[in-house]
Amino acid sequence: MKKLSILGSTGSIGTQTIDVLDSIDAQVCAITVNTNIEQAESQARLLHPQLVGVYDEIKASDLRVRLADTDIRVVSGMDGLIEAATLPAVDTVVTAVVGMVGLLPTLAAIDAGKDIALANKETLVCAGQIVMRRAREKGVAILPVDSEHSAIFQCLQGRADNAIRRILLTASGGPFFGKTREEMRGVKKEQALCHPNWSMGAKITIDSATMMNKGLELIEAMWLYDVEPEQIDIVVHRESIVHSAVEYDDGSVIAQLGNPDMRLPIQYALTYPKRVPCKIPPLDLPSLSKLTFFAPDEEAFPAITLARKAAKARGNLGAVLNGANEAAVDLFLRDKITFTQIADLVGKAVEGANYRAEITVDDVLESDRAARRMVLDCVK
Repeated sequence: MKKLSILGSTGSIGTQTIDVLDSIDAQVCAITVNTNIEQAESQARLLHPQLVGVYDEIKASDLRVRLADTDIRVVSGMDGLIEAATLPAVDTVVTAVVGMVGLLPTLAAIDAGKDIALANKETLVCAGQIVMRRAREKGVAILPVDSEHSAIFQCLQGRADNAIRRILLTASGGPFFGKTREEMRGVKKEQALCHPNWSMGAKITIDSATMMNKGLELIEAMWLYDVEPEQIDIVVHRESIVHSAVEYDDGSVIAQLGNPDMRLPIQYALTYPKRVPCKIPPLDLPSLSKLTFFAPDEEAFPAITLARKAAKARGNLGAVLNGANEAAVDLFLRDKITFTQIADLVGKAVEGANYRAEITVDDVLESDRAARRMVLDCVK
């Protein structure tokens, strides 16, 4: 039986992880949340974990009162997240939190010998060289939960020593596929939050609309699969049926297909190498009228170009890119900037960054803070 800690249990990935539990042999020992105390209480009473971590200190006090009739321990802050990630009973940590907040708990979990079911892409974007090196040293597995990275992982099963020529990273194109940059200047957040295929949290949905999400995934794939950024091609695939593909040196392309439902990659990360029945409907190929593929328009979506630059440079530019993007997306969601200003501000932060080729965790955290400050200073 898998013993799980779910970091970010009330978010999109966290709730879907809980949804697949009755299909797999697993027990939840710890969960963490940010501020959604009502849902956290409901999950705690359903799962009865040993521990619940609440990032917000005041909300943690509220949850302690709510759970006073149970033996569930409530902890708070970053220390609480780290405790949940390193709980002795746990063998696998599902990192379903969004943003840089996932970095320190993930590193702590690796140091404690826990396998990682990774949905928090920012961890590898910002500190991939540190995280992957430490995972190798500790002998722990990093199992991808993102649909695209799970697809690549599945396409690599049986690879043996065969060389990869290219990774074909698919993208839905988001709600603004086909629009020019000029046409997107006036879009509202309500439009950007309407994804055509996936139901996700607000931040990742905006990232999909700018296509920054695909840029972040390119950097993540580079670290996960030890390839050069030039070996990763982004392909817009509107139907979201082909979740990604791998091309080998002989020209063979192996793809993973499935309905757009995150429960499959979540479940596979938790049952690997076994496959067990999943709740999602089977793929009905005859019902698909067509599958389409397009090159991305990097002039309309410059976030991809910025991400490629950060990937090629490595060092601290991933942290700069991600920190600036998180700050800019937050400003957009609060109606402080326009949609196209997101990439503009990220570009300024990347161009103005104090570049470091060799990095420590402290360098990553400081680069993240500096990038956020730069974005905020640009809109004062």
